[in-house]
Amino acid sequence: MARPTGRPAKEPGRVKQLIDVFHMTRKVDSTLVWWMVLAFLVPVLVGIVLAVLVGGTVLGVILWVVLGVFAGVLAALIVMNRRAERAAYARMEGQQGAVGAVLRATLRRGWRGSEIPVAVNPRTRDAVYRAVGRPGVVLIAEGPKGRTQRLVDEERRKVTRVAPNVPVSVLRVGQDDGSIRLGQINRSLTRLKGKLTRAEVLAVSNRLESLAGGVPVPKGIDPTKTRPVRR
Repeated sequence: MARPTGRPAKEPGRVKQLIDVFHMTRKVDSTLVWWMVLAFLVPVLVGIVLAVLVGGTVLGVILWVVLGVFAGVLAALIVMNRRAERAAYARMEGQQGAVGAVLRATLRRGWRGSEIPVAVNPRTRDAVYRAVGRPGVVLIAEGPKGRTQRLVDEERRKVTRVAPNVPVSVLRVGQDDGSIRLGQINRSLTRLKGKLTRAEVLAVSNRLESLAGGVPVPKGIDPTKTRPVRR
């Protein structure tokens, strides 16, 4: 029996990942370099000023300058991460299945959801996703309101039938008035007021999962391969 000769490919290191993120973001955001330079220079200049004013000894001056440099590097990385996240959402905007990709990659602790939609319009490929947390059940519609309203109403009736006393909220992701963008999903979820305990969240989620009917993922984005940059 022949033995495999190839070695498993090593995952790229942290520095390589940062370089890749920088190059990918720069292709979309032409101002990335300038924002990073500005974020780096401000802490460095502050460190130099403090070194001159309160440094005192030579060692004190060096420490303030070094601290400013480290703070500048950290600030530049934070700026790159934020703008990379924005660029990732911009590339996904308007694609079918984008909401599922965001839920899979960034849904915060305390929420239970899935990249698989609970309802899909087979003709338009509009979809409705569901997340369960302390605020109750949140239905997230992907598509124009006029095309997704019927799907949302049907899912609301299903939730009310299974969990009649649980609040049901609706978020719409799209370009319509009153809709939110992909990058605002988690922020919108956390703004909802909590009304359920953790045990109740688990119980409601288990009840709703029993209604799953194997709804296919909309074509467009593969949620298993698309991961927005985490903060």
